[in-house]
Amino acid sequence: MDIFSIILWPIKWVIELILVAFHSLWTFVGLPFEAGITWVLSIVGLVIVVRAALIPIFVRQIKSQRRMLEVAPQLKKIQDKYKGKKDQFSREAMSRETMDLYKRTGTNPLSSCLPLLLQMPIFFGLFSVLNDASRNAERGGVGVLTPELAESFANATFLGAPLKATFIEAMNAGGPWQVMVVAVVMIILMTASQFITQLQIVSKNMSPETKASPMFRQQRILLYLLPLVFAVSGVAFPLGVMFYWLVSNFWTMGQQFIVIRNMPTPGSEAAKAREARLAKKGKLVVDGPTDGTASEEPEKKTTQRQQPVSKNRAKKKRK
Repeated sequence: MDIFSIILWPIKWVIELILVAFHSLWTFVGLPFEAGITWVLSIVGLVIVVRAALIPIFVRQIKSQRRMLEVAPQLKKIQDKYKGKKDQFSREAMSRETMDLYKRTGTNPLSSCLPLLLQMPIFFGLFSVLNDASRNAERGGVGVLTPELAESFANATFLGAPLKATFIEAMNAGGPWQVMVVAVVMIILMTASQFITQLQIVSKNMSPETKASPMFRQQRILLYLLPLVFAVSGVAFPLGVMFYWLVSNFWTMGQQFIVIRNMPTPGSEAAKAREARLAKKGKLVVDGPTDGTASEEPEKKTTQRQQPVSKNRAKKKRK
């Protein structure tokens, strides 16, 4: 067993436990043991539990990325200041000013990557469990996913398409056509959901200063690159794995929508839209912390509070 397998072993054990627990739940409520819909719903439950557990990490990642986007224009000014200067003194001065900027703004380029790195073993574990169950059913899993359950998962069909089948295998074998249809529909949905997720960030949740920085160009590249990755790689993965990806993409899209609506980047179109909604409800928006949150206070209450205070002060002056 290599070091990678040793690291993934406890993660896979927990993932199998959640997957089998949901399968037992759906079987208990009356769904067939071998049915594809039972296993698909088990995958949906697995994704929901795992992604819900990762919400704190996601929020931290969003805040870290936002702070980096906010300082991107200032970082560009430092880079432009020393552009073309390759002497040691200039390099040291540029490095010093860059570190001072990070320290002054409380940002760190690695902090936005750390939450993503923490998620990677979990995602690899999810993929490994579902892929092994599809490809090596006779061996079972590392924990509660017995060979019988793995065989049931591998042979289960959804809309006539086996969960262990891939688009490429079906195309090379000339069928079944259900696999190709289900795979194509899922790839389209995966690509569209990933594109919409990135589009929400680029079009609504970036300030004008950020849109003028190199960071914006990187986001624009990701807008088209990530959906392309799903479109190309999706044809080679089993349908069971693709179901995980699809549900996870929908979760990310919805999660991103909620974050942008309630915690927009200051100065972005989403922030202006939020201020307009609050103003329409008759609430004052007081500038809050840099994470995009704002304290809300009804307009009427502020005027009512000021009167008693002024009367009390007047009484004290008379005394």
